Amino acid sequence: MGGIYMTRAMKSEFKGNKQSLPRKLCAACGRVMTWRKAWAKTWAAVLYCSDACRAKKAVRRTHD
Repeated sequence: MGGIYMTRAMKSEFKGNKQSLPRKLCAACGRVMTWRKAWAKTWAAVLYCSDACRAKKAVRRTHD
């Protein structure tokens, strides 16, 4: 259960201001990813910004 969730304080502070949402970098391309409601329960496990980056990272590991 050790994931990072959007707390009630974050929800009440949001009010349309996307600057206050958590962010992290994609492990494959380095693109900044901003928290989305769809990732609320799995935010700690989100590593890649897209399926393409997830596939690209898997290919790099098998060739190394």
